[in-house]
Amino acid sequence: MADDGSAQTQAIWPLPKFHFQVKWDDTEVAFQEVSGLDIETEAIEYRAGNSKTFSKIKMPGMVKTSNITMKKGVFVKDNALWDWFAEVKMNTIKRKALTISLLDQEGNPTMVWKVQNAFPVKISGTDLKADGNEVAVETVEIAHEGFTIENA
Repeated sequence: MADDGSAQTQAIWPLPKFHFQVKWDDTEVAFQEVSGLDIETEAIEYRAGNSKTFSKIKMPGMVKTSNITMKKGVFVKDNALWDWFAEVKMNTIKRKALTISLLDQEGNPTMVWKVQNAFPVKISGTDLKADGNEVAVETVEIAHEGFTIENA
């Protein structure tokens, strides 16, 4: 008998990526897209002078994270990103904790990225076209000092 899907558990299906939320401090901000949740370890190559093999060994080095890029619609009198960016001065920016959560169908967090010491490094305003029919979207690029991942 074929499985009609009525008895399947949530563990069978991967989560869709379209239901998420972003919070900085205690404020929730509606973004349309979040990318750049990357982390990698640089490989260090080493060979001792008295090694009997004629090749290098590799070991883990420093951890490197990429900037997080987020896109959101432009709303009337919503200057929160621009105000935060305006606070940037030489080494005196107010860093914020970001929480990015992937939500299940009930709106509960299932996978949570907790970003430490985030601050904006680039903001791009929307492009303007007289014959366009799209929503105005602005982009912010966030630098940070790493993140942790929690699964609910």
